[in-house]
Order: sequence, then structure tokens, then C-alpha cells
Amino acid sequence: MKLIVGIGNPETEYAGTRHNIGFQVIDEICKTIKVTMKFEKKLKADIYVTMRAGETIILAKPQTFVNLSGDSVVKIANFYKIHPTDIWVISDDLALDFGTIRVRVGGSSGGHNGLKDIISKVGADFTRFRVGIKNSMLEKVPTEKFVLQKFNKEELTSLEGICLKASELVLESLDNGIEHTSIK
Repeated sequence: MKLIVGIGNPETEYAGTRHNIGFQVIDEICKTIKVTMKFEKKLKADIYVTMRAGETIILAKPQTFVNLSGDSVVKIANFYKIHPTDIWVISDDLALDFGTIRVRVGGSSGGHNGLKDIISKVGADFTRFRVGIKNSMLEKVPTEKFVLQKFNKEELTSLEGICLKASELVLESLDNGIEHTSIK
């Protein structure tokens, strides 16, 4: 069983912001496999449970805001009895150039408050799919404001392709194992 979590902020005012790229990747996965998520109040998340490659897969978008993502992740993990090594988290990453995707098992939060909260609740042994959001504006705008800004026109032209690439990477990892995942 795998829990695949996209990090983001739930309110419509945050739709299309850099901090919500995890939600956008989960939405792309749902579009690809043709499913619709449903809000589960007790788990504090939009959820969809499916099968892939003979394994139960839970897709989730915590509705607790980025900085409290761990609240929802721990509830889902406990409810479905999912070990931290079977949790995959998709998040934005300020240290990576826009559109760069990195996959890493374990490690630190890299300063990301959502990852920091998840680590505090379930430990650090989960897999991270990090999607770069860094651009030249980051040097001119405080971090807290930058991550909550909408993507600019130039970024929007390639954003859908980046989210598709990230979703394909997640699905490839489910089908072939994370150790056989290749970033194209």
C-alpha cells in the first residue's frame, strides 16, 4: 500500500500558486487515471483509493494548509496502517530551478514547513518528489510571499507539462519501483 500526498493550501485564493504545485501534480495523476477525489473529514484530506500494479494506492491532498500537512498525513497513515517508507510526498522546492524534479528517499525538510511538519509527525523515512519553483524573482521577494504568488505568464506556458512530467514520474515509480525511476 502506498500513500501519495500532494502538498498545498486548500482555499481557492491559493489555487495556481507556487506552494500548490503538489496539489496540481495530484490533480494531473487523477486526470490521467480518470478519477475524482472526495473530501474525508476525519482524515482532513481529499482522498481517492485505487489499485495500481496490484497494490492499493491512496491519493491525498491534505486540507490543513501547507504548514500543517503532517496532521492529515499522520491521520491517513494511521487509519490505513501505512509505514512511513510507503508514503510519497509531492512538494514545491525553492532550492530547485523552476521545472526541475528530484526524487529522494528520506532526508531533511530543506526548510519546507510542510515537509518539516510531516517529518515531525511520521518521521523522515518517506519519499519526496520535489518540484522546483525557483526563479529570478525569489531574490527580490520574501520567501513567504514568493511561494504564495501565482505563477507568472512565462512559467504558465510550461507548468502543465511539468505537472504531467511529475505525475508520470510518480506513476512510473508505482509501476516499476522507486529504485527504477528515471527523470527524463
